[in-house]
Amino acid sequence: MSEVAMKPEIRVLETADADTFWKLRLRGLKEDPEAFGASLADSVDATHEEICKRLACTDDSFALGAFNPEPCGMLGFYRRQGERVRHKGSIWGVYVAPEARGTGLARRLMVEAIERAKKMPGLEEVLLTVSTTQGPAMKLYESLGFKEYGHEVKALKQGDLYIDEKAMMLRLHD
Repeated sequence: MSEVAMKPEIRVLETADADTFWKLRLRGLKEDPEAFGASLADSVDATHEEICKRLACTDDSFALGAFNPEPCGMLGFYRRQGERVRHKGSIWGVYVAPEARGTGLARRLMVEAIERAKKMPGLEEVLLTVSTTQGPAMKLYESLGFKEYGHEVKALKQGDLYIDEKAMMLRLHD
């Protein structure tokens, strides 16, 4: 395996990445629907403007992409808005393409997101939810220090299939 294949570039996504980012997101929603709260049907018709809005890098949000050289991984982060919840941020949309799994890429994406979150003044907690069908993801999050603080039974429904979700939290400055 070449050095490039082992170490994809991770960077903050920009609006110029919108089309390639969304293709990867749609691929994840199609190939691994149990891993996401969103559905392919709800996402396939997103406008370019909506996609760019999700990608917008602000003081309170960012999306990371992994490129090798094509997109092979991603995640998003946003800080909660409002005076009483600004101490919390959320990770969303974590996905690594099957051909890049088992390489530590998901860990690299998560570590980068956590490091960026730690630099946000007043941010104390990072939250995420994970489908209980996603064993490797749960193990990764636990290994990074995330703790379960809730379990929602039948959180998602896909056809006749119900999927539970765990709510997990990482305290940034303990």
